[in-house]
Amino acid sequence: MLAVTTVFLPLLTAALVGLLSRSFSDRVASVVTCSGLGLSALCSWLLFFQIVPAGEGFVLPLMTWASSGALAFDWALRIDTLSVVMLTTVTTISFLVHVYSVGYMAKDRSVPRFMAYLSLFTFFMLMLVTADNLIQLFFGWEGVGLSSYLLIGFWFERPSANAAAVKAFLVNRVGDLFFLMGIFCIFWHFGSVQFATIFEVAPSIAHHTVHFLWTDWNVMTLACVLLFLGAMGKSAQIGLHTWLPDAMEGPTPVSALIHAATMVTAGVFLVARMSPLFTLSDTAMTMVTVVGAATAFFAATVACTQTDIKRVIAYSTCSQLGYMFFALGVGAFGAGIFHLMTHAFFKALLFLGAGSVIHAMSDEQDMRKMGGIWKLIPLTYAMMWIGSLALMGIWPFAGYFSKDTIIEAAYAASGWHSDVAFYAAIVVATLTAFYSTRLIALTFHGAPRADERVMDHVHESPRVMTLPLVLLAVGAVLAGVLGYNSFVGDGRFAFWAGSIVGTPGDVTDLAHHVPLLVKLAPLVCSLFGVLAGVVFYVWKPCLPGRVAGAFPLAYRFLLNKWYFDEVYNAVFIRPAFAIGRLFWKTGDRAVIDGLGPDGLSRITSGAASVFSRIQNGLVSRYAFVMIFGLTGVVTWLLMTAFR
Repeated sequence: MLAVTTVFLPLLTAALVGLLSRSFSDRVASVVTCSGLGLSALCSWLLFFQIVPAGEGFVLPLMTWASSGALAFDWALRIDTLSVVMLTTVTTISFLVHVYSVGYMAKDRSVPRFMAYLSLFTFFMLMLVTADNLIQLFFGWEGVGLSSYLLIGFWFERPSANAAAVKAFLVNRVGDLFFLMGIFCIFWHFGSVQFATIFEVAPSIAHHTVHFLWTDWNVMTLACVLLFLGAMGKSAQIGLHTWLPDAMEGPTPVSALIHAATMVTAGVFLVARMSPLFTLSDTAMTMVTVVGAATAFFAATVACTQTDIKRVIAYSTCSQLGYMFFALGVGAFGAGIFHLMTHAFFKALLFLGAGSVIHAMSDEQDMRKMGGIWKLIPLTYAMMWIGSLALMGIWPFAGYFSKDTIIEAAYAASGWHSDVAFYAAIVVATLTAFYSTRLIALTFHGAPRADERVMDHVHESPRVMTLPLVLLAVGAVLAGVLGYNSFVGDGRFAFWAGSIVGTPGDVTDLAHHVPLLVKLAPLVCSLFGVLAGVVFYVWKPCLPGRVAGAFPLAYRFLLNKWYFDEVYNAVFIRPAFAIGRLFWKTGDRAVIDGLGPDGLSRITSGAASVFSRIQNGLVSRYAFVMIFGLTGVVTWLLMTAFR
């Protein structure tokens, strides 16, 4: 009963508020959706404390979904430790985002629609993380994509919001195509889409091969690579990341929900859930590690030059997702999910804190037009520092425990790919501290750079917005120290209870015995990044301009986000539009319409024009036509008679 309530209550409230939005006031819609998510979060925590101490999960069948030949599966809820960790994280963050939205969206014209979309988004994520088979997981996967489209484009009057929603939808479809191919591959070779059957059969076919794309592939490698390519789309890994920064066009609560606990973590969850398959393919694990490390480095470099406060945090999300993936790639699955959980708290805190700043600054998002406001909004300022320190990985905040474990695991793992991940992680830790300090300095410190009219209205957000910030700050401080032993410490085997792959003496165990210098390196690098940020943006604010002027090519390269969008526009978008115009103007309009309905209409119109000239009311012309016609008939009869 707890599982059903947790998963389906958000759907019920979304349907109720969405279908009856015209009958509900903004206040009633907010109360219904917030109450539903609050009860769902409570049930998820009760479920957590029911499942984890017992060390045993269960599968709750709801109904037979499909049965066609060899393809048969139920709609069922798979409840184990991995599921309940995701359930508690998603529902807790979503509930706080719902409450925050009551204040943030108070003046919007479509509050019931917005709250219904948030609850629907949460339901699909819950369906995804409780799936017992790949088809059900894909159902939740696509539902999350649909909901993100609705939420990113919520302010549909803005062309930029519409463009961002379409971009997110289309880029994710690229990843989803590979995910579908991965599902087809698994069903073809495993004979099932049920997780239990797949995990049982996997070792016996680990060395089978299949011919695909003009080469022979190991079946396990092919399936895992296809699944990971699908995960890259949802989790915005390098190459399929371009939708993530543009998603900032949605309201700030949407950004917090997408980036903290729902959509972008779906890919991380997928790889963790399928860990029994990934560990059987060294090629797939190497790919996950390298792509994750590359994403972490790429996004961190770009975040150092962005000026929109939400975009800086967005690229931070992209970078932290890279950490999660290379943790999974080196085999530290518990560390990857640990960082997913801690990151959810401090990233939601940063986004909602940014929303509080934007609210105070009369909807201004450009950090170059802020400054000098820390005394005016002291609570928001304190919350942003807590979120930033957790993001940097400063002790004793949550990020220190989860991120440092990932870096130590990368060092302890064997192989060139783990070495790449380790050194990339050290550099990224420095950059993360630098751009986080830069964000704090530009936003809150220095002389005010906003108009006097804006500065006169700077004020702290209402309690309905600041209370979620305080609760998230508690998580950003305590989640790491409270979860360390269970997620990656001595109690991890009893905690995970087989829901992810882990064995005594694996890379997570080795991570606890790395040299002291390795343990201290991330913290030292983070402190160096903080110092650099203070020097550049507090003590010597003229330095950033000088550095940008001294290295203009590098600065423009980072400012333009490595030119991914420009390359994609040149290689894919413009050719696609050109082909579309060709088929539209030449194929559709000239050929199909020209020879089809338009051609027939022209012939009919021409004939009508000719006959209309005859029917002009003149008796002489009627007589001429009659004589002409009679002559034609007589001529035809004579020719027929003498043939």
